[in-house]
Amino acid sequence: MIASPAREALENPTAWAASAHPPANAVSSASPTSMAAQRLATGLALAGFITLALCPIAVAADDGGRPDGGELHRNASGTALTLHSAGRIDRRGPFFTSLGTNGRSCDSCHQADQGWTITPKGVRDRFEASHGTDPIFRLNDGANSPLADVSTRAAREKAYSMLLSRGVIRVGLPVPAGAQFELTHVDDPYGFASAAELSLFRRPLATTNLRFLSTVMWDGRETFKDAAGTDCIFNTTTCFATLHFNLDDQSNAATVGHAQGATPLDTAQRDAIVAFELGLFTAQVRDDDAGRLTVYGAHGGPSFLQGQVSYFGINDTLVGDYRSHASFTPTVMTLYDAWQSYIPDARREDEEGRDRRVAVARRAVARGEALFNSKPIAIIGVKGLNDDLNVATIPGTCTTCHDTPNAGNHSIPMPLDIGLADASRRTPDLPLYTLRNKTTGETVQTTDPGRALVTGRWQDIGRFKGPTLRALAARAPYFHNGFAKDLREAVNFYNDRFGIGFNEQEKDDLVAFLKTL
Repeated sequence: MIASPAREALENPTAWAASAHPPANAVSSASPTSMAAQRLATGLALAGFITLALCPIAVAADDGGRPDGGELHRNASGTALTLHSAGRIDRRGPFFTSLGTNGRSCDSCHQADQGWTITPKGVRDRFEASHGTDPIFRLNDGANSPLADVSTRAAREKAYSMLLSRGVIRVGLPVPAGAQFELTHVDDPYGFASAAELSLFRRPLATTNLRFLSTVMWDGRETFKDAAGTDCIFNTTTCFATLHFNLDDQSNAATVGHAQGATPLDTAQRDAIVAFELGLFTAQVRDDDAGRLTVYGAHGGPSFLQGQVSYFGINDTLVGDYRSHASFTPTVMTLYDAWQSYIPDARREDEEGRDRRVAVARRAVARGEALFNSKPIAIIGVKGLNDDLNVATIPGTCTTCHDTPNAGNHSIPMPLDIGLADASRRTPDLPLYTLRNKTTGETVQTTDPGRALVTGRWQDIGRFKGPTLRALAARAPYFHNGFAKDLREAVNFYNDRFGIGFNEQEKDDLVAFLKTL
């Protein structure tokens, strides 16, 4: 937890006013190859935010500007704060070091000012600054095809259009040997994909708040089974390796693959990357409408998140809590309970506490949290739930799938198909694959087979894990392929897909809540 002086600084209504409201257009477009120099410039700045062309907006972790050692970053709806369990964010380690052959580091696709992932605007800024030569722009997976022409600036803009427009990386995976299906047709607008290497356009997952993960990677390919493991699905012999083991392997795979490393990482490098990642906690700390998210009983921000209890199987939807044996509770999010009846008070010293508009916004956040916990959803046609349980309709809420307390991911590995990769939702910039079941002859079309390219199982086509929901405001667009450009579009998707029946006020409230995470 944050020490009391840090919390006083954070909650003082004026002390951090400048850092809470830097210019909205001052975001990072820096090349990772020049980030060290830029961070030095930031570290030499006055405590608080400064606006420098191509510099990230933050108080550097080691400049003494914040008593909690954290970094503030402006985003579209407010300010996010990242804290590290070590007390500061140390950029001297291998996470920020180019360990491959193409100039990339982990930081290339996991930028602090973009929620520890990348956003289309952040990528665009880097393209403009480098004319498309920044290390993120590499043919192996940054381009729509590894065969694309990148000889001119115009050619590079075309070659990297998916990275620029959706913030997605091209993941190349084959149909696995012995799969229950075969690829019968490919419609790839970039002319490359085949059964030997399907082109799958996916968002880099955030490298913060990893302590809450149960599954690593969208398709779970870095979550390994381990017969001797202690994280086991309830009442089964299906057990998994530790999160540290999975992240250790992922760090090496990313370096060898994305960074085109010539040799594997050594143990010390892997451990240092994983330790850095597991120490990161990021959450929205200030909202442009609701103000500070840590006052008057609210528990927004990363300080509270650092102390949030979490473990494999906590509050599992199907069988209840693995350790306490308590029944599943849909009341997963409890950050803003105290704001349900929040009213302004003219006697308060802070201006926000007296502001009626802030009070209205805070009550909206609380209503949105209640909707997230309790709005009924008839869950129909979801592979991984309805088919596995052989139940046509499952009564639930948002927290049926987002069951980890105050974090929002699923507490056990449970990849689901909610229809995002269906042919009906295909846009012209995405490939479309036709797969045929070798036994039944049934065919299906999908933009991304998801988990099926790991397991080879027909029933896994289109299944993906759900991500942790904290720091959402910093990292649009959403879903594995960037399908929703903002949180309103994400809410609309669920409303349409499941016929939830949100009215416009409820949509506004739910978005207001999600922005504060």
